[in-house]
Amino acid sequence: MKNIQLLALLLLLVLTPMINAQEAIQNIGSRSTTSLNGKWKYIIDQFETGSIGFKPLWENVKTTNQSDRVEYSFDDAQTLYVPGSWNAQLEKLYYYEGSVWFRKTFDFSPKNINSRVFLYFAGANYKTTVSINGDVIGTHEGGFTPFSFEVTDNIKEKDNFVIVGVSNRRDSTSIPSMSTDWYNYGGLIRDVMIVEVPQNYIDDFTISMNKESLNAKAKVIEGSVKLTGENVAKTAKIEIPELKLFADIPINEGRGTFSLKTKKLDLWSPENPKLYDVVITAGEDTMTDKIGFRTIETRDKEILLNGKPIFLKGVALHDENSLKKDRANTMEDAQRLLGWAKEMGCNFVRLAHYPHQENIVKLADEMGILVWEELPLYWGIKWESEEVLAKAKKQYSEVIRRDKNRAATIIWSIANETPESDERLAFLTAVANHVRALDNTRLLSAACRKDGWEGVDDDTLKVSDRLGEILDVISFNDYIGWYEGSPETCREKSFEIPYNKPVIISEFGGGALAGFHADKETRWSEEYQEYMYEENVKMFNRIDGLAGMTPWVLVDFQSPLRQLPDIQDGWNRKGLISEKGYKKKAFYVMKKFYMNK
Repeated sequence: MKNIQLLALLLLLVLTPMINAQEAIQNIGSRSTTSLNGKWKYIIDQFETGSIGFKPLWENVKTTNQSDRVEYSFDDAQTLYVPGSWNAQLEKLYYYEGSVWFRKTFDFSPKNINSRVFLYFAGANYKTTVSINGDVIGTHEGGFTPFSFEVTDNIKEKDNFVIVGVSNRRDSTSIPSMSTDWYNYGGLIRDVMIVEVPQNYIDDFTISMNKESLNAKAKVIEGSVKLTGENVAKTAKIEIPELKLFADIPINEGRGTFSLKTKKLDLWSPENPKLYDVVITAGEDTMTDKIGFRTIETRDKEILLNGKPIFLKGVALHDENSLKKDRANTMEDAQRLLGWAKEMGCNFVRLAHYPHQENIVKLADEMGILVWEELPLYWGIKWESEEVLAKAKKQYSEVIRRDKNRAATIIWSIANETPESDERLAFLTAVANHVRALDNTRLLSAACRKDGWEGVDDDTLKVSDRLGEILDVISFNDYIGWYEGSPETCREKSFEIPYNKPVIISEFGGGALAGFHADKETRWSEEYQEYMYEENVKMFNRIDGLAGMTPWVLVDFQSPLRQLPDIQDGWNRKGLISEKGYKKKAFYVMKKFYMNK
């Protein structure tokens, strides 16, 4: 009997991806929301059966009399804060990889009696099973992109309970795969909320400036609108009040396109991060957003912003609050990271190695910081797997849906440090085609390897990755002076890149323990890191077509791969700033370089 029950339980878990899966509600900031953040009860499910004592965890089983056999109790369980990882909150769960089930109880009074109601998750790492009031409503895979489920028919006025199972167990068919060089924070790592929309609502919209109109007297703003519902409006309306622009949008089968012309457009740039209020109305629904208009393209070995060459003064960063040793999830976290980047002289950041919280992309829009976004197509990906390819496409669809209207985002990157093979080329070509089909207004790149990767003795180093044929920007990681040679080795090296395309150095650098001082020959000292940076920037500055760089990395971050006692202690020490906010000497090397660039 027990085996039959367990088999039925596992079968249900297999089938749940087919149940009511939804794309995330877009532009969540302009929606009517109710936060479910705060304390959630939790139960550990180490063996990932979805049950305790053969009782499904999502049913919230309770005793009704003294003879009932119940082996778990959310009512009596301890709590974890959401958003946040379990690793950061409980020492006993610091290295835990597996499943945890969370429960939140609440009452709910809709702001509009005719609303459609959704459960929205800004991010949960990695595989998530969602239930409400005892009914499993769907699952999601992917640790960093938003998702939602409609619960209009499930939610009630009193005594609701949402139970969510989250597993961060690594898997060979996951993205990322089995091995990464960052911390695998598990749990409900970003906001959870209830969202209300009208019965017929604006599901999606896209807006940008047509780059062909850049040099015309009148700039063209164009885009599309998608409506969802059983009785959607026949016409939508778009307004940009400051520009005195408005237009009716004919809707056919739920979709419509628009085109607006203006002679007064103030283009968005790092020096002038101008955002316009945009209002879209359809029937009872209204969506607002703040939008910047700019163009981004390449011309031979230059990157052009609004038709003019720009050098991308960047830095790479992780979506981590190092002070809390947890995933970043607040606007304050975003302000701290982008504030440090701005202080260093940056006009560009690489959001590595996965989609970061939405706050940081929106703040970049406001601050005038250009953005590179990417997926964790990293080490150990099964390039031959159609299943993994489908997951990559889905994750990119989700992040593009979220961020496609952000002026700051100028580059989609499709891989990092992946060795060449025919299977990898076919896989990433398919991803590139998918990304361009969704959004052809931005540039495409990937953080590649130089030929030979490590231990190359030739003075002329080549970057001839075949992936370069399909990219708009050639980017590569290089660690001369750290994993290869000494800082002086940089003086001997030059680069040969057989593509007439702009080049970004997507990673370089090396580790230093903040506060450890010695001569410049002593590894792990701030002086060694400083010297290495001085030699690296001189070397890279000689590259024909150099259009930007993002040294690795802004802040020291947690990584189980980094175990050297009294130096690393579980931290990747390549940060220009320590985990406590102390700026190392190499920070000022980059600041000086960017001031003079």
